[in-house]
Amino acid sequence: MHKRVYGVLGIVSRMSNWNADFSGYPKTISTGEVFGSDKAFKFPIKKMWEQQGKKVLYIKSLKLSEDKKGEISLVPRSLKERYEHIFSVEDLKKEKDNRAVLVNLFKAIDVKNFGATFAEENNNISITGAVQIGQGFNKYDDTYPEEQQILSPFRDASEKEGKKKEKAEEKGDAKASTIGSKIVSNEAHYFYPFAINPNVYDEFKAMGVTEGYTEEDYTAFKEAALVAATSYSTNSKIGCENEFAIFVETEKELYLPNLAQYIAFKKSDSGKDKIILGFNELLNDVKNRIHSIEIYYNPYTTNLEGQIEGAKKMNIFTQKEV
Repeated sequence: MHKRVYGVLGIVSRMSNWNADFSGYPKTISTGEVFGSDKAFKFPIKKMWEQQGKKVLYIKSLKLSEDKKGEISLVPRSLKERYEHIFSVEDLKKEKDNRAVLVNLFKAIDVKNFGATFAEENNNISITGAVQIGQGFNKYDDTYPEEQQILSPFRDASEKEGKKKEKAEEKGDAKASTIGSKIVSNEAHYFYPFAINPNVYDEFKAMGVTEGYTEEDYTAFKEAALVAATSYSTNSKIGCENEFAIFVETEKELYLPNLAQYIAFKKSDSGKDKIILGFNELLNDVKNRIHSIEIYYNPYTTNLEGQIEGAKKMNIFTQKEV
C-alpha cells in the first residue's frame, strides 16, 4: 500500500458499558474522564474476523483439558496452544525455523494489522503493527454511571441450606436468591484516533516473510472498523454502536497529528446530536497532499459541523453517500 491513512473512529454507548474497569464501572483516568482502551475497540473487530473464518491469533479461545486426576475442565488456550491450533502445528517447541514462524504470524489478520509480541521458547518476536489505535476519550460532558440491581433466579449454594432457609423466612422469598448488579453509562460518545503506516513492515518484506501491508489488509480493517461495535451485541454491549468514522488517505510522506483531539460533541436544540470537526482548517491546508477523505456518520441522530473540502459524507449504516 503506497499511502498513509489517518482517522478517527467513534462509538456511542447508550445504557451500556463499552469498556469496564475491574470494578465494573466505565474506565476513567485520574481526572474522572471516561475513556475506552484500544483493546476494547480491537476486540469486536477480531471477533468479526474470527466469525468470517479468518485466522486470528490474539483472541481468547477455550479447550477441554484433563488434569492428572482425570478431571476435565474448560480452560483458555495459551498463546503457544492458540498458535498451534490455528496454524495446525504439532509442537511449537520443535520449530527451530524463526522464518517459518514469522510467515505464519503474518498470515493472522490481527497480527498483520495490529502487530504482535510473540514471546515463546526459541521464538521471541516483536512486530510493530501497521495500524495503531489510540485511547478513545468520551466527549460527552453529561456522562454518568448507572448501577442496576439484578435478582438471580438461583439461591447461593455456597451457604448452608439451613442458614439460607432461615434467612429466606426472615426476609422474604426474594432474599433466597442471589443479587447481582449491572453497571452502564447513561450515554457516552468515544472518539478513537488511529493511523496506518505501511512502511513499518519494510524490514520484514526484505526478509521475504510478508508482502507488506496491502490494500486488501486495509480494506479488511476499514470494513470491520465501521460495523464491528454495532454487530457485537453482548448483554453489556447491546447499546454500543459505531456512530462516526473518518478516513484520511494521504501521500506516504505526510504526517498528521491525533485528529480526535480536535473533535467535540454537543447536544443541540434541533433534537439531533452535533459532532464538531475542529480539524477542517488543518486538512484544508494540506489538501494537495491528501488523496481522499471519507466521513461516515449516523445522519438519523447526528449533524456534522465543519466543512472539509472534497470530503465524501457517507451513511455509516448503508455506506451510501449522504
